[in-house]
Amino acid sequence: MGQRKSPRSVGSRISRRSFVQAGSGLLGLSLPGLLAARQASAATTGRAKSVIVILLSGGLGQHDSFDMKPEATEGIRGEFRPIQTAVPGVHFCEHLPRLAARAQDLAVVRSMSHPEGNHLVAVHHVLTGRPSFPRGASDLDRVASRDDFPCYAAVVDHLRTRQEGIPNGVALPLKLIEGPLTWPGQDAGFLGPRHDPWQLRLDPNKPEARDDSLTLPEGLDAERLHRRRHLMTQSTAPVASDAFLDQQDAALAMLCNSRVGRALDPDQEDPRLVDRYGRHVFGRSLLIARRLVEIGVPVVQATMGIVQTWDTHVGNFPRLKDDLLPALDRAVSTLLDDLKARGLLDETLVIMLGEFGRTPRISQLTPGAVPGRDHWPAVFPAVFAGGGVVGGQVIGKSDKLGAYPVTKTFGPPDLAATVYRALGIDPATEIRDRLNRPLRLCTGEAIDPLYTTAEV
Repeated sequence: MGQRKSPRSVGSRISRRSFVQAGSGLLGLSLPGLLAARQASAATTGRAKSVIVILLSGGLGQHDSFDMKPEATEGIRGEFRPIQTAVPGVHFCEHLPRLAARAQDLAVVRSMSHPEGNHLVAVHHVLTGRPSFPRGASDLDRVASRDDFPCYAAVVDHLRTRQEGIPNGVALPLKLIEGPLTWPGQDAGFLGPRHDPWQLRLDPNKPEARDDSLTLPEGLDAERLHRRRHLMTQSTAPVASDAFLDQQDAALAMLCNSRVGRALDPDQEDPRLVDRYGRHVFGRSLLIARRLVEIGVPVVQATMGIVQTWDTHVGNFPRLKDDLLPALDRAVSTLLDDLKARGLLDETLVIMLGEFGRTPRISQLTPGAVPGRDHWPAVFPAVFAGGGVVGGQVIGKSDKLGAYPVTKTFGPPDLAATVYRALGIDPATEIRDRLNRPLRLCTGEAIDPLYTTAEV
C-alpha cells in the first residue's frame, strides 16, 4: 500500500460563510446519505458483513450467458457455444471462461422472474424488492421520485447507526441520468436524501480517473475543518437546520476518515492486480468495490456500464463477444479471487444480475440491422457467491426455449429478503413512508437453497 499524502498547508483564514459553503457544496450535497440512522435494526443472525450487487444494467440474455439452450433452433440458441464449467454437467457461455473455471464458487439461479418489461420499472423492482408506483400515463413517466421504495443501502443506513465516517452504501460508477430521465430504485426514495447511498462517479471513457468527492479545497485540511466546525457550534449567529448540520457532521467524519480516502485510490494496489481486474470501467469499479467492503461498507452497488449498456436490441452477439462478456468475465472472476485471497469472500455476498433477461427468439428490428434480443422479464439468471452461499450448484430451471421457468420462480422480493437476511436484517421489519404508513421491508422469502442445496 502506498503512503497517504500529507495534508495541504493552510494558506489563509477561512470565514464561517466559506466553511458553510464548503460543507454544503463539497461535503453535504456531494455526500448525501451519510447521516447516522436514528432507528435500531430488527436484526437476525446475518451471514455476511457486506453485499456487492453487480448490476448488468439493460438486461443480460440468459441464452448467451448462464442458461444456454444448445438443443434449440438457431433462431433461439444464437451464435455462442456452451463450455463445460468446473462443475460437471453445468455449462456457461464460451465467452465466460474464467467464471466457468470458478463455477464451484457460484450458485446460479436460472428461474428469476417478474412482470416488468420496462427498464425504469424493472430496475426499481430489482434494487428495492418492490414494484414502483404508477405516476404517469406510461412506464416511461416512472422516473425517480421521493415516493419510491428505498434501495438496499438506504434501508441499511436508515436502520443502523454509523458514526465513524464509513458510509453505509456506495454506488459506482452509476450514471443516474440519461437524457431527461432519472432512473428509480437507486436512492433512498421516501426515506429522504439523508439516506441516499454515496454516488461515486467514474468516467467510463477515463477509468483511471478518480472521484474527487473527498478532495478538500486548497487551504483546508481535516484539523482546520474540525476547528471551524467547533467555532460554528459556539456562534450565536443563525445557523442552518439541524438536519443540514447533521449532514455536514457526517460528511466531515467521512473526510477525516483516512481509510475511506485510501479505499478510493486503487493506484495503491499492485499494478499486476489492477491488470487482472482489467484497466476499464468494469475492472476499476469492482476493484474499488472490494476496497470498500474491506473497510466495512455494508452495501456496494457496482453498475457495469451506464443505464442501458446491456440493452442489446441490435448487435447482440458482436457487442457481447467483443466487449461486454470478456470484460465482465475478467473483472468478476478477479473480484472473487481477490475476496477469497483476503479472507473476505465468506463474509461478502456477491450478487450479479440484470433487471431482466432477453427474448428467446432473436430479433431484427429493421432490415439489414445486426440481430439482437429484446426485453424479457419472464425468466432470467442471477449469480450468487460468497456470504455463506454453497457454490457449484444451479437453482431452478427454465423450459427448453429459455422462455419461462418450469420450477419454482424467484422474484425481486425474494432477492430483497436474501439481501436483508444476509446482512442480519429481518425482512419483516417495518419502515414508514412520507405519510407515516408502516410498510414491510419486503414481501418475499430468502432464497434458502443458496445455503442448503435443497432442490426446488
